[in-house]
Amino acid sequence: MMYSSRRKPVLYFKEEKRFLSGKCTVYKLFGLCMVLVLVSLLWLQLSCSDEMSASMGDDRHFRAPPPPCPADSRVSAADDPSWGPHKLAIIVPFRERFEELLEFVPFMHTFLNKKKIRHKIIVINQVDHYRFNRASLINVGYMESGNDTDYLAMHDVDLLPLNEALDYGFPEDGPFHVASPELHPLYHYKTYVGGILLLTKKHYYMCNGMSNRFWGWGREDDEFYRRLKKAELQLFRPSGITTGYKTFLHIHDPAWRKRDQKRVAAQKQVQSSSSSSSSSSSPLYLQVEERSGSF
Repeated sequence: MMYSSRRKPVLYFKEEKRFLSGKCTVYKLFGLCMVLVLVSLLWLQLSCSDEMSASMGDDRHFRAPPPPCPADSRVSAADDPSWGPHKLAIIVPFRERFEELLEFVPFMHTFLNKKKIRHKIIVINQVDHYRFNRASLINVGYMESGNDTDYLAMHDVDLLPLNEALDYGFPEDGPFHVASPELHPLYHYKTYVGGILLLTKKHYYMCNGMSNRFWGWGREDDEFYRRLKKAELQLFRPSGITTGYKTFLHIHDPAWRKRDQKRVAAQKQVQSSSSSSSSSSSPLYLQVEERSGSF
C-alpha cells in the first residue's frame, strides 16, 4: 500500500506533462497557419499591384495628350492674325471714381475682345490735392502708353458703349469720335469731341497734345477741337447707328459726384485761342506708382 501511494503522484505528473506538451503543439500549429495565411495575402497583393502597374503602363501608350491650358489658348488667340496688327491704348483720366472703374475695366475688356481688338487700359490717377486736370492726365497717358500701341482712345470712365456696331478700330484716315453728338446721352453740339475719341499717336503728336491749362471740369475738349482743325485733320463719326441716345450707358451720378465747374484765370480765353503752346511735349508730372492686372 505504501508503494502504490508513492506511484500515484509520479503517474499524475507524467500525464500532466503530456497534456502540457500537447497544448503547446496546438498553439504552434495555429501560429504556423497564421504565418502561411499572411504570406499568401502579401504575395497576392504584390501580384495584383504588378498587374495594375503593367496595365497602366500599357494605357499610357494609347492615351491622348492633355488639352492646352486656358492661358495658352488666350495667348494663341491674341497672336491670331485676324486680330490685326494694331493695338489700342485706352487712356482713362481718373480721380476718386473707383465704383465706376470696377464696372468700366471688365466691361471694356469683354467688349473689345469680342471685336478682336488688341488693347490695354491705362488708368491715369491724379493723386495730388489740386483741381482735376483731365487734359493733362491724357497727355501723361500718351507719354506712358508705350511703344507696343499705335493709337489712343481718350475715354471717360463713366461712359460705356452698348452697341457692338460701334467702331474701335484703327483710325487711319483721321480722328474718330465714337461718342458723337448724335449718340451721346448728354452733349449734342456739333463741335463736341469729348467722351470717347480715337486717334493715332501720329495725329495726337500733330495736335501737340492737349492743353494743360484747364483745371476743373470742361472746356478742354472744345479747345482740342480747335487743335484738330489747326492740324488740318478731318474728324470722322459713326454712321448707320440706329440706337440714338441709348447707344451708351452713362453711369455718372450727378447727385453723388458734383462737377467742379469753377473757372480760374483766363480759361475762357484759352478755350477760344488758337495757340497750342501748352501741350503734351513737356507735361509736369511725377509717377507715384504703377500697377498692372489681367482680366
